[in-house]
Amino acid sequence: MTGLAAALAALAAGYGLGRWQPWMRLGDWANWQLRFHLGRWNTTRPRQAVLFVLLLATDPINTVQAWRHRKDPPPPKSPPVRLRDTRAPEETQ
Repeated sequence: MTGLAAALAALAAGYGLGRWQPWMRLGDWANWQLRFHLGRWNTTRPRQAVLFVLLLATDPINTVQAWRHRKDPPPPKSPPVRLRDTRAPEETQ
């Protein structure tokens, strides 16, 4: 019975964390700290480490994929748009 209660509590905690999305809130907070508090650069590094650990714990697949592809070159640009002349032939002269 205790094992069942522990499993249900773990499922409820996981569901609650998934709905609350603490990694998004912490990521926004760390981004705000980096952008608008540049004087605190030395204290922001531990915050970034906490963000990475939290991301790795809550969304490991996407975190590792983003880490592996962080320095990939940007995708190639699409060709320019070509516009057709839709006027009647007698109007072009």
